[in-house]
Amino acid sequence: MSDRRKRLHELLIALISKEQNFVLIEDSTDLTYGTSDEGNKNFSKVIEKNRKIIKKYQSLIRTAVTLDALMDSENEENYKIKK
Repeated sequence: MSDRRKRLHELLIALISKEQNFVLIEDSTDLTYGTSDEGNKNFSKVIEKNRKIIKKYQSLIRTAVTLDALMDSENEENYKIKK
């Protein structure tokens, strides 16, 4: 694993551990896929909930990438100063 990828992974794990209410994606295989309105409403709720969870995941990943880029720029600046 490359150093950058390892650093991104560590940043993401740190961000996840800071989350107090970290929710996993709900498994939708237990839902009934009948034609009833109730089944469709439940399935729609699960899809909407999972969509929100995925947006949260994406937000954490973007934050980790941004932090990594900031760390890189700081390291490059420090390297130039020390030269």
